[in-house]
Amino acid sequence: MILPIVAYGDAVLRKKCEEIGPDYPELDRLIADMFETMYQASGVGLAAPQIGQSIRLFVIDASPYGDDEDSLKDFKKIFINAEILERGGKDWSTGEGCLSIPDIREDVSRPEDITIRYMDEEFGEHTETYSGMAARIIQHEYDHVEGKLFTDYLSPLKKRMLQNRLNAISKGEIRAEYRMRFPKPSRKRR
Repeated sequence: MILPIVAYGDAVLRKKCEEIGPDYPELDRLIADMFETMYQASGVGLAAPQIGQSIRLFVIDASPYGDDEDSLKDFKKIFINAEILERGGKDWSTGEGCLSIPDIREDVSRPEDITIRYMDEEFGEHTETYSGMAARIIQHEYDHVEGKLFTDYLSPLKKRMLQNRLNAISKGEIRAEYRMRFPKPSRKRR
């Protein structure tokens, strides 16, 4: 089932997410729905907060980058309860976007290498090291389960320049190519 993607401004995108266990209800269905939602929105990663679930789960399919990096041709993974253990290498900057922040792409600097510990969908534990685009995509999705967005890495000046566009997204004043859920407007007291 294709789920609506939570838009910038929703509080769930700013929460540090909770770990889950093997008994999490209908986890297989949730993972399948997340992949379907991500593909429908032409994304390469999707974190649970982006569909309104404050749990430490994200999915990645980096195969669209397979022409640029051979290691990404079949790079499809599920990360549960992930923890980045180490970041290293040189920082490199490239354009990032986010399904929760449509039509905004900005250069973000991130370390080129990471080591991450996570559980797969069978709750088998893995500790792996990634470099390049795989490391970048993982860090972007990992940030979501930590309550961070790529816009947090922008300079204060760049954030001010984008503020009107970000406000428009949070108000639903945008047109996305996929279903979105916008924050409810706060009630003003009289």
